[in-house]
Amino acid sequence: QVQLEESGGGLVQPGGSLRLSCAASGSIFNIYGMGWYRQAPGKQQELVASINSGGLTNYVNSVKGRFTVSRDNAKNTVYLEMNSLKPEDTAVYYCNVIQSGRVYWGQGIRVTVSS
Repeated sequence: QVQLEESGGGLVQPGGSLRLSCAASGSIFNIYGMGWYRQAPGKQQELVASINSGGLTNYVNSVKGRFTVSRDNAKNTVYLEMNSLKPEDTAVYYCNVIQSGRVYWGQGIRVTVSS
């Protein structure tokens, strides 16, 4: 079993920055993919960014150039650096990890972009 602990969310003004972290613990032996999803009020959950074991990244178009996903394999941690935040980035962000074909989810962390 894998447990995920997210941190770094909160309230930020438009144009500001936040850094989300997600640390995996438990039965870690070969994490393939790590990433972030989000769900805004009244909207479906969407993939924000992901990074695989080879470092290949993928982003939803709306965050390209503003968000950066990275991972520290030694710490089993994935990060999401969010810059130039917009009110439409307001959502609950969920960490996601794929290991041996199983998908694990964090509990979610709220990001609010508002003046």
